[in-house]
Amino acid sequence: MDERTLKVVEYYKIIAMLESYAQSEMGKEIVRSLRPVADKEKVAELLEETSEAESIIATEGYGFVSSFPDIRLQLKKAAIGSVLTPGELLKVAQVLSQISSVTRRMNEYKRRPDLRIVPALVGGMMPQPELLGSINRCIESEDIISDNASPALADLRRRIARANDRIRERLNSFLHSPQTLKYLQEPIVTIRNDRYVIPVKQEYRTNVPGIIHDQSSSGATLFIEPVSVVEANNEVRQLKLKEEEEIRRILAELTARTAQVADSILDSMEIMAKLDFIFAKGAFSRALRGISPKLADSPSFRIVRGRHPLIDKDEVVPVSFELGKDFNILVITGPNTGGKTVTLKTAGLFVLMAQSGLHLPADFGTEMGIFYNVFADIGDEQSIEQSLSTFSSHMTNIVRILDEAGPGDLVLFDELGAGTDPTEGAALAMSILDWLNARGIMAMATTHYSELKVYALTRDGVENASMEFNIETLKPTYRLLTGIPGKSNAFEISRRLGLNSQLIENAKQYLSKEDIRFEDVLQGIEKSRVEAEQERIKAREYLEEIDRLKAEYKAALEKFEENKSKLLDKAREEARSIIRDARAHAESIIAELRDAAREQDAKEINRAIELSRKKLKDTQEELERKQKMPGRSLSKPPKDLQLGETVHIVSLDQKGQVLSLPDANGNVAVQAGIMKINVHISDLRRTEEDKPKQPKTGRAVNLRMPSISPELDLRGQSAEDAMLNTDRYLDEAFLAGLKEVTLIHGKGTGVLRNAIQQLLRNHPHVDSFRLGKFGEGESGVTVVVLK
Repeated sequence: MDERTLKVVEYYKIIAMLESYAQSEMGKEIVRSLRPVADKEKVAELLEETSEAESIIATEGYGFVSSFPDIRLQLKKAAIGSVLTPGELLKVAQVLSQISSVTRRMNEYKRRPDLRIVPALVGGMMPQPELLGSINRCIESEDIISDNASPALADLRRRIARANDRIRERLNSFLHSPQTLKYLQEPIVTIRNDRYVIPVKQEYRTNVPGIIHDQSSSGATLFIEPVSVVEANNEVRQLKLKEEEEIRRILAELTARTAQVADSILDSMEIMAKLDFIFAKGAFSRALRGISPKLADSPSFRIVRGRHPLIDKDEVVPVSFELGKDFNILVITGPNTGGKTVTLKTAGLFVLMAQSGLHLPADFGTEMGIFYNVFADIGDEQSIEQSLSTFSSHMTNIVRILDEAGPGDLVLFDELGAGTDPTEGAALAMSILDWLNARGIMAMATTHYSELKVYALTRDGVENASMEFNIETLKPTYRLLTGIPGKSNAFEISRRLGLNSQLIENAKQYLSKEDIRFEDVLQGIEKSRVEAEQERIKAREYLEEIDRLKAEYKAALEKFEENKSKLLDKAREEARSIIRDARAHAESIIAELRDAAREQDAKEINRAIELSRKKLKDTQEELERKQKMPGRSLSKPPKDLQLGETVHIVSLDQKGQVLSLPDANGNVAVQAGIMKINVHISDLRRTEEDKPKQPKTGRAVNLRMPSISPELDLRGQSAEDAMLNTDRYLDEAFLAGLKEVTLIHGKGTGVLRNAIQQLLRNHPHVDSFRLGKFGEGESGVTVVVLK
């Protein structure tokens, strides 16, 4: 790309903004070297990188790649045999830790179908957990090697500590001796030249035999190593030398292990720097509220509500325009400070940013083609290149651009032809635009010349655009209007500023009839555009009102459905309660039958009880199934019910006979099988069996109850069969009047025992249960106490 263009459209300011989002120095290096590319496949890949990073940031948050040191120099030192310092090894560990962290966190995203590039990059990284663990185990800080670094180092340090303790004990005894205390300046032990010494007064030098290591600045105090600790200090010194040697050995070993995998670490670190760069692009995109543009097949673009990235987001006015589809040249007119130059720079920046893989601060629908090069001649009061303000400087740059530009390039001209005679300047500008248009070179040019407005109206491939100006406030709106040439507002602005009307009328006489007619046409176009804009605003308001009403209706419908669901749930819960009450009622009937069982046939009673229990169970299961089903009947509740009439109970999906007419609350007594229940009339529907029937009643039995064994052997049975047999046996035992029974399930794996005891916990006949005691079978049996 043209280097001068990168400067004048302020591309490097974008790079500086992007650099602030990189976490590492290596990542920042990649950002600083970023330049636009002209290969469509490469651009698509760069944009996909940014999209993937933005997607991960949206779910993971920032910090996927954290800051890490640049250890390329340390890896080179290790490779040539230099021993790394503890601080350098800690930097290596920091990089290895970051590699492991990124690899581990990426495991959550490997299976996402929208992620391709980032997981592949992370997959190329090679963590070194063993080396990382060794460095962290051996090195505590830049100055401290851990005792855990090696057994030899730990042993040496223990020996040094013991030797130091012996020295301090000897010196402390010296300090606390009344005979020697008077020789000391202070009763303390200190260190000089890595050896323990005591401060002795100068006049008692001969009374304390030993080696003088230092003296005070006044000479009144001598720091003497007493003879009694010289040998011990020598021992400490020797041990410390061995300690230093062991530390050097440990550092050399860690360095050698680092050198063995230096290439792998370097590759992983470069991948991590690339990831840092990619995630910087993702974070920058989120800051800009950017989108990934669609890539066009030809050198062209369509920008939808594009926002210049260097203007405060609260002040920037979005612009929409296109180039390269229906026309190749766009001529922009408008007042000074109206936004023409900003529009040019926005176009140039968007092309360069997209071809650098950066998202654009625009709306969806933005489409960018690939340009081979971008050339710009932009010079205004806001530019740092003031030298371009003269006509000669402009033409020098324009000549260079025309020499270098070719098909597939984009050229941006600010105030083309300005700085010289208006007639000649306009003619020169039209000639340059003709030359570019004939060669298929895309161009945008700003101008004040009215000749260029007519030129754009009469040339194929050339289109007018203008920056909107509010004549009421005398201020620009910074909106770009494509297809409409800008109207000259000099007379109207002068009138509103107070210029005499006669002077304005006299000035109009100097205009040609063609100029006057052209300005009148522009005025009519502008009036029609304003009216159309007002109608569009009204239509948008109507649409917004429709959307609001639609949202309110949807919310009301959702609330209705929610309330409907709650009412259904409440009705189902009431039905479950009815079933529970009926079951309890049936169990009480069974209890009453127990007392009469002595005079009745046990087999017949058991058969009746088993049948009742099965019906209850089937009814409850059917009700549970219906909890997930919508209501079936839309018919109305029956009127004029008669006693004995057959009805259908909707919530239970059962038939029953009416036992009583509806009371004041609408409740009806219904006989459903062996159950007598109260049902609201709204839950009843008439059936085809509309003939009155007598309610069913339990049939009396007059049979004898046979004897029941107090033990039940369940060994060898499956858990399901055992539970079924136990349930039946407990009914029989309960009716037979037994108070305590024994269930034999064996010890085994405990599965059968657990299943049986789970049944006993909720059984209506069981009062309590326990495992057998010594002599009863212990954990192989369960003793049950019946109610």
